[in-house]
Amino acid sequence: MGAIAVVGESPLVEGFGLAGVQVFLAATPAAVREAWRQLPADVEVVILTAQAAAAIGTRHHFGPPYPVVLP
Repeated sequence: MGAIAVVGESPLVEGFGLAGVQVFLAATPAAVREAWRQLPADVEVVILTAQAAAAIGTRHHFGPPYPVVLP
């Protein structure tokens, strides 16, 4: 099974690190796009905040890493 990562604003994603998820703090659209580019090759699922999802666009993304948007 591949790794899980989370990308987004600090207060919304920091707690995921306690569960062993790789955390990428990104508060701006540019930082989100850079975090996405830096995801390790073994990451299969990326949890995104709504703001992070808007920055990278997830509507037509196929294949790993698979984006999951927080409500």
